[in-house]
Amino acid sequence: MDIGCLSAPCSSPPRAAASHNDGFAAACHDSGCFPLIYGRMATEAKYSIIREVGRGSYGVVYEAVLNKTRSKVAVKRMHCNVPENVELALQEFWALQSIQRQHENVIQLEECVLQNGRAFQPLGHRFRKSHSHLLLIETCLKGRRCMDPKAACFLWFVMEFCDGGNMNEYLLSRGPDAQLNHSFMRQLSSAVAFLHRNQIVHRDLKADNILISHKRGSPIVKVADFGLSKVCQGKGNVNQHRFSSACGSNFYMAPEVWEGHYTAKADIFALGIIFWAMAERITFRDGDTEKELLGTYICQGKELIPLGEALLENPNMKLQIPLKNKKAMPADLCELLRDMLAFNPKERLDAFQLEARIRQISYGKKRQRSLS
Repeated sequence: MDIGCLSAPCSSPPRAAASHNDGFAAACHDSGCFPLIYGRMATEAKYSIIREVGRGSYGVVYEAVLNKTRSKVAVKRMHCNVPENVELALQEFWALQSIQRQHENVIQLEECVLQNGRAFQPLGHRFRKSHSHLLLIETCLKGRRCMDPKAACFLWFVMEFCDGGNMNEYLLSRGPDAQLNHSFMRQLSSAVAFLHRNQIVHRDLKADNILISHKRGSPIVKVADFGLSKVCQGKGNVNQHRFSSACGSNFYMAPEVWEGHYTAKADIFALGIIFWAMAERITFRDGDTEKELLGTYICQGKELIPLGEALLENPNMKLQIPLKNKKAMPADLCELLRDMLAFNPKERLDAFQLEARIRQISYGKKRQRSLS
């Protein structure tokens, strides 16, 4: 039987697969290893896991293949063991499900599978009122675990595979390239405008959460990691929705996020941090992982202060753009970055204005040479 483990390789032989009406089965239950078998019979396997490609606080990502076509997919496993993790997993599912296969710069969700013990069940529109799905929602609402404490509970996200890694690794492994920077800016502004048009606020935009695909030759960016995203209810302008829970990554958070009162324009501030860092290759070293990350900041002695936090302390602070070389960046890009990083959200561009402005800047068009 062709199956791939979704965690460390099993040290004990697998148990006989347990069949379920929905066509899912699990093996290696005793060892804590849960292969994903998705077929009409227990002897079928829809996917085979190849290797682990990433691990974070909330989940593990694997490279896998669809056995029928041998095409690659990415499989992300999120452990739904506490209400906080369940909320992150469900928010990612709701965001990706609502925009499935609609924009080339947003990661595509192939399917989502809920595992409860040894039972696997696909989640989708026609499964939204399943018993297990409702228990997950109840876990979030009541703030306590409602699933069987003796059974492992995971959400598995099967998504398109991006062979270029994340944008942080991709850019830092290459020399500065003005045309590539402009292409990434254009793609990202289009993706965020699409998300906001569909009432989705990402809330954790950073280079690590943007993936790169080479399927069409030239690199294509894919906005990913929607665990902190919010799908706003109702129609109308997404910028009218207010959020109060401060979340995201410190170096990309807008000033108003630090205060806990913000709108979708916080996504534009985060993009501004990414664009500025990408243009001038400004990096910092993460204290926890020691990884070099793209991001702009303010220096206070030897301490690096997130730009949003610094602006909150001094709203009248003038941003020095460009930071390194005045000849490296055209004036219209400098002005664009200032408009994206404005302290006052009312003075900051929204996603739709940004998408239009990006098409007008000369960066990467008139200036063909790479940045120094």
